[in-house]
Amino acid sequence: MACITTLLAEVRNCTLCAEALPLGPRPVFQLHPSARILIAGQAPGRKVHETGVPFDDASGERLRHWMGISRDVFYDARRVAIVPMGLCFPGTGRSGDLPPRAQCAPAWRAALLGSLEQLELTLAIGRYAQAYHLPEAGSNLTETVRAWRQHGPHTMPLPHPSPRNNPWLKRHPWFEAELLPALRARVAEVLARE
Repeated sequence: MACITTLLAEVRNCTLCAEALPLGPRPVFQLHPSARILIAGQAPGRKVHETGVPFDDASGERLRHWMGISRDVFYDARRVAIVPMGLCFPGTGRSGDLPPRAQCAPAWRAALLGSLEQLELTLAIGRYAQAYHLPEAGSNLTETVRAWRQHGPHTMPLPHPSPRNNPWLKRHPWFEAELLPALRARVAEVLARE
């Protein structure tokens, strides 16, 4: 456990991208070696940067609903790890938050994910997480999510749960009708093995 404690302290004190981050570095993630589910998102938004709590926003509420779990289960690091592709808020662009900083994943991701000794399910949320966790899937988010059955049972691709994606969700009713019930069942199955 000393090794993981040292790693987590190093990550929390990271300043690799400090000059490029408009609000400065504040890595936001949760991780414990016993976590069975990994939520691989993109990067924290401004509100999450301010609170320091991953998915502490409308996206998090929707994601917990999609998964069929309570806030208490979601924030239990012994059950659910949350490690975005970029650990700090990257700033805002013309149409939303900027992409995760390119330096972050190469610097920390392998070590962080390597510490997840009981990982059974990865939720790859958004294009950046899908490119990392499902490199063979291609770059089209809709097609990757539509082909979710091909990636299971260990990895499930999801769109970002942001309210900005409401139009995408309306255009793709199969997501709610087919994928979400399977996601909830898989999450319940994994968490039942504790």
